[in-house]
This record gives sequence, structure tokens and C-alpha cells, in this order.
Amino acid sequence: MNTIRIETDARGVATLTLARPDKHNAISAEMMSELAAAAESLGMDSTVRVVVLAGEGASFCAGGDLTWMQEQFAASRKQREKEGRRLARTFGAFNDLPKPLIARVHGAAYGGGLGLVSVCDMVVAAEEARFGFTETRLGLIPATISPYVIARMGEGRARQVFMSSRIFGPAEAVALGLVGRVVPAPDLDAAIEAEVAPYLGVAPEAVAASKALARSLGPVIDDAVIDDTIRRLADTWEGAEAQEGVGAFLERRKPSWKA
Repeated sequence: MNTIRIETDARGVATLTLARPDKHNAISAEMMSELAAAAESLGMDSTVRVVVLAGEGASFCAGGDLTWMQEQFAASRKQREKEGRRLARTFGAFNDLPKPLIARVHGAAYGGGLGLVSVCDMVVAAEEARFGFTETRLGLIPATISPYVIARMGEGRARQVFMSSRIFGPAEAVALGLVGRVVPAPDLDAAIEAEVAPYLGVAPEAVAASKALARSLGPVIDDAVIDDTIRRLADTWEGAEAQEGVGAFLERRKPSWKA
């Protein structure tokens, strides 16, 4: 794999690392495919007890990849819907992963990075981490991540940060329900180990069944929900604001609505 790395220790703790540090681990088309394959592989591997999701370099995940965004800017509606559905299915695969999934967050977690955060069972963040739903800066909407974000945060809390593209810190992320624990950056690995340890003493199948139970009692995220988010995203891509916002981003200028 070119964009991610998986290492599993003797205890059955698998660390899945986003490995595009030069791009702040932005989600590319290739990364989507590799993440989906990883979710399937890890889910089927009986030797894996816990999965830790981390990012290499300065950021956890800064959102969508620039090249992928450029491709969507010029793509047909059919192609945009196909790509949006692929991204949504990737998030869904991790949301339904039959293993405990713990996020190790540092640096930036923006846009799609918050989608990854939202499908984790526990999120531990460094004090210097920063979060933001940044899609509206580009005239877009956080569509593909929205079912998982709303399931994680609840509608009321999500609306505080979902539309403004405001960047916020880990303390607010805890209050909003995105993050479970915040620690100084040097203590991040120890904090992850503390979250991993309990799972090494419990029955793996019971853990998987308990997670599936919790998920079944949460908001419904089925094909109809995903299809609706994809339609809304495709509609937005076709609008004048997306053309202006993405164009301004690619041209490194202010969009027309920014003071």
C-alpha cells in the first residue's frame, strides 16, 4: 500500500497509519481504496484485537486531497457521485469495523479527517490538535461525513461547528463529543496504550457483538441516507459557490464572499 501502513504487534494491536505526511495525510482516491481494503482485512483478521488509527508527520488528516479535488472540479455529475459514494463507503466500513477503533489525533483534523475521527470508538487528542469542518470555505458541504458526524455529536452540538468552518481546539472537541480524552503531546502514546489495555482482557467476539449492538441502537445510516448525502453533495458541486470557492482555493486567492 502506498498511502497507509499497517503494523500489528504480538498482542494483536494493529496500528493503521495514514502515510502521506508531505500532504498532511489528505485523503486521495488511492487512500480511499486502500483504507476500504484495510477495513475489510482488519475486520476479518481474528488475530487483531484492537485497531489504532494514527497519522504520520505533522497532521492527523487535513481533509480532501488537492489533486482529487481538482478532478472533482472538472468531473461529470455521475463521476462525482461515484467518488462521493466511495468515500462514504470507506467511512462506513470503519464505522462498522468489528474491532475497537481508537484514534490517535495530533495536528490538524479537518474535513474528511473529522469523518475518520467520528467513526472511531475512542478518540485521544494531543493538546495542540486542531479541528474544523472546513468545507463551507470552498462553497461545499460536509456531506459524505455527515451521517457519521451527526451520529457522533448529535444534531444540536454539530450545528455549533458544522457550517462555520471555524477552527477549534481539543477542549471544545471534548465538549462537542468528538474527542474523549486530551493529553500533552509527549503523553499521547501512553494514553493510547491505556485505552488499548482493557481490550486485551475481554472476549473479542463479545466486544464485536457489543459494538454492533450499540451501532444498531444509534441513528440509521443505510443506503438511502448515504444516497441522499451524495445527491446533496453533487448538487452543491454544480452550484456557483463551489465553482468560485474551489477555483479560488486552487488559484490561491480569496473567494468573492470573503471580506
